[in-house]
Amino acid sequence: MNFSSRVNGKLLISAEYFVIDGATALALPTRYGQTMTAKNGSEAGILHWKSYDHEGNYWFEGKFKMSDFSTQECSEGEQKTADQLQKILLAAKQLNADFLNKETAIEVETHLEFPRDWGLGSSSTLITMFAEWAAVDPYKLLEMTFKGSGYDIAAARAAGPIVFRRFNGKPQWESSSFNPAFKQQLYFVHLNKKQDSRAALVQYLVSPPDERTANLARITQISFNLAQYAQDLEAFEALLEEHEEITAAVLNLPTAKEQHFADYWGTVKSLGAWGGDFVLVTSNEPEEKTRQYFAEKGFDTVIAYDEMILH
Repeated sequence: MNFSSRVNGKLLISAEYFVIDGATALALPTRYGQTMTAKNGSEAGILHWKSYDHEGNYWFEGKFKMSDFSTQECSEGEQKTADQLQKILLAAKQLNADFLNKETAIEVETHLEFPRDWGLGSSSTLITMFAEWAAVDPYKLLEMTFKGSGYDIAAARAAGPIVFRRFNGKPQWESSSFNPAFKQQLYFVHLNKKQDSRAALVQYLVSPPDERTANLARITQISFNLAQYAQDLEAFEALLEEHEEITAAVLNLPTAKEQHFADYWGTVKSLGAWGGDFVLVTSNEPEEKTRQYFAEKGFDTVIAYDEMILH
């Protein structure tokens, strides 16, 4: 056996949370992604898994019995990761009974191209590649393991921006023409903490259902308008700010700008799970001044749009 794959990370620009209820989202694949290889191993009856971070260092190593994928050993403090991998292996086997039927020993390696706390999709990229390896539907594999809308699975294989929605429980997506004329004035700022997207989704799902569904049509319209008005920075900012206000009201949470950047001159838009990962910011000031502002606030990871986004 010889398998290798590489897929993109992702950023959700609009419809965070609301996408799970059927709103249309604008999602962008990132230049940063993850790779995976699988080959015949040397330890009989063992699937040997090694995961490396963006600097080439081990962050997880585990050995699983080929018979039932139970953990034989794993890195100290990483039993949760081992349990998640076992869950994926068992789900893939359930979807494809022929998966790993003939192999007696396997070695798998994964390599992240971004820091683990960036929230660009270490789980979704893994599910996408895993599904390819096991020859199963990635959306079904996602549903059986990490849950979620599936927009990140679509972005993992996209060549550029996409609009995504779930219709009757099934994922639908198509390419988007989103390509801001003012992209040199857009930056992604990391909030220095990894947000658990599954826990954040629970926060959303406990909101009153009528409050969530009442906003679906407007959130969908904002997603389409973001692409339509991508030639006009002021109109673009107004849409981002309206989206923030709607989401803040439903979640009963302060916006990222209120919490961290109240005196910032541009717009700040939370991306994905609120409270962590990246925010999208606009700036009509020189790049040096923009970066200096965030550095003085303690936020040193500021990435230009073209450096981050695949298009």
